[in-house]
Amino acid sequence: MTTMSPTFAPLRDSLQRAVFIDGTFDRSDGEAMAVTDKATGEVLGHAAVATAADVDRAVAGAVAAQADWYGMPATERAAILRRGGAILEREAGRFTDVLIREGGAVRAKAEGEIAASVIEFFQAAELATTPLGEVVPSGQRGRVNLVERRPVGVVGLITAWNAPVHIAMRVLAPAIALGNSVILKPAPETPFTGGLMLAEVLAEAGVPAGVVQVLTGGPAGPALVTHPGVDMIHFTGSEETGRRINVAAAPLLKRVALELGGNNATIVLADADVELAARCGAAASFGHQGQVCIATGRHIVLADIADDYVAALAEHARNLTVGDPFTTEVDLGPMVSQRQVDKAMAMLDSSVGHGARLVEGGTSDGVFLRPTVVDRVRPGMELHDEEIFAPIAPVTVVDSVDEALAIVNGTRFGLSTAVFSRDLDTAWAVADRVRSGMVHVNDGTALHESQVPFGGTAASGLGDDLGGRANIDLLTERRWTSLQRKTAP
Repeated sequence: MTTMSPTFAPLRDSLQRAVFIDGTFDRSDGEAMAVTDKATGEVLGHAAVATAADVDRAVAGAVAAQADWYGMPATERAAILRRGGAILEREAGRFTDVLIREGGAVRAKAEGEIAASVIEFFQAAELATTPLGEVVPSGQRGRVNLVERRPVGVVGLITAWNAPVHIAMRVLAPAIALGNSVILKPAPETPFTGGLMLAEVLAEAGVPAGVVQVLTGGPAGPALVTHPGVDMIHFTGSEETGRRINVAAAPLLKRVALELGGNNATIVLADADVELAARCGAAASFGHQGQVCIATGRHIVLADIADDYVAALAEHARNLTVGDPFTTEVDLGPMVSQRQVDKAMAMLDSSVGHGARLVEGGTSDGVFLRPTVVDRVRPGMELHDEEIFAPIAPVTVVDSVDEALAIVNGTRFGLSTAVFSRDLDTAWAVADRVRSGMVHVNDGTALHESQVPFGGTAASGLGDDLGGRANIDLLTERRWTSLQRKTAP
């Protein structure tokens, strides 16, 4: 049974049951949904379930605001984004407290996420004044061909709960830097940090009314996907939902970018530094309870060092603490829901039933799941074939590099892969044969830098990568403008 917090100071009253449309927080006529502390179940506040009327009003406002926003000098857009970064940095403590409770993050993860989001503001400010065109030689005398990059228009941004602030800002900040307007639909689990609190920051920074709208609640997502006034959808979340979005948007020929799941592999070669590989593997499998798309979900280890690697990985798991991150300094916090715990435990039980061996962990207490190491995992087991999204590290032992690569590439996913070897030439040669959007040598799969393109292949994503200059391809469209000068005699 949940209880209601009489007051949760970091959440201002204006955010309760509100949508953010045209620069103001308005009380929605939609139903209210409780937002809980993921560790205790305590109700922190109530967010609105945006109505169809809210969606129509938000889209109309975003369409109306976008042209003027694009017409604003790029240096002014950049200045607003820099102010936004400074404000978020000032409010980091408040965001961290809410993110720990609303998102189930441990303090270090929450602080790191806010810091990364501040960087997104400043990176986007630089992007606002990046050259966005080229002059292409013509085959016609006197003609000048200009190829411009112009904003897509209105971007519908549907985000996930596992890193709600950063997942929003890594698209929202460059989108508005490049002259788009954005309608942000945060995950129902994290509507405050993922949406409404960001709206406070953006409004204070001086983003004009209508340029960023925030609609909370689940139904707003499908409504944005099928709304004719929305030019593009960017979605981060599950493969299943991404497929539905792609199908729903197809009749409108709407631009869609999907950042989906991953069943990421860490390959540990026979000459690897076992302690380094195990430390990075543990961090990538257990960080944020394994609830990140770039977590390591498969540890593919050469038989020569498998026993040492499994022992080292289990030792890291054994030493991690689990508990309520708001009241205690811990390494792992709660899973996002009991349903997620039950799903992970069912995958574990199924795989053990088919011959996998539980080495460490494997127990849960409510929404708290111990970091778990399982070996003798093979293709065909759930822990190998599916994205786990829990702090479980499955180990598969192989006899050769070719076998390792066949297993790594034998999946529908292709997001992030790590390769460990003391010989960089060997590691590079193996990395070159991996099919994934990102490959990291002697580091974990769970890496992100805002200035570097981020994205996957196959079932891990669709559309352009995001990050750095890749944001230009993602969030703008090319337009050819020709200028015909008076031809020479």
